[in-house]
Formats: sequence, structure tokens, C-alpha cells
Amino acid sequence: MVIFAKRVAHLVNVSAVADPDGASVVYSVTGALFFASSNDLVGRFDYSGDPDRVIIALTAGHIWDASSVAALDAIETKYAKRGKTVEIIGLNQPSAKIHENLSGELTSH
Repeated sequence: MVIFAKRVAHLVNVSAVADPDGASVVYSVTGALFFASSNDLVGRFDYSGDPDRVIIALTAGHIWDASSVAALDAIETKYAKRGKTVEIIGLNQPSAKIHENLSGELTSH
């Protein structure tokens, strides 16, 4: 199981597309978000360089556990400290339920 976790931890992809007017950026996150991949996720965003509105699209991603929710909370906190807002969109139903139940309840990174 440990070997499997190490192998799939790096299968999360994050790509950013800035809005042409420069007012927002959309980060598309694909892959399985779980304890082995969530720490890496926090470091994949440009907190100081991004515009004031950040959208995280998880349409092709899936939240598997509490550590993923904590990572998303940490990302939101890092942006909020810079006066920026984050909107998380595209969660499938199971991911949305986990996120709704745990967001704000966990200690951030």
C-alpha cells in the first residue's frame, strides 16, 4: 500500500489559465487528492503572483480524505492572507460532501 501511495501521489496535475483581462486565474486540478498527494498540492499555486480572484476547478479531480480538505483550506488561507478570494468549483457529489463536512474543521498546513 505504501508503494502504491507513493506512485499515485504524483499523478495530480495542476495547470493555471489566466483570464485575458487579468482579473482571475483558473487552476484545473486533475487526479486523486488524498494524504499522499495533498502536501504537494499546496505548493502548486502562485499565491503572490495571482490576481485577486482564484478559481480552483476540480471537475477532473476527486477528494478522498480529510488531508485533501485540509490542503484546500490551507490554499484558501494563504490566498486570504494576501486579500485574495478562492472559489472551488466542479466537485463531484462524493467530493463535495467530504469538502462540505470537513472544510474549516481541520487544522491547516
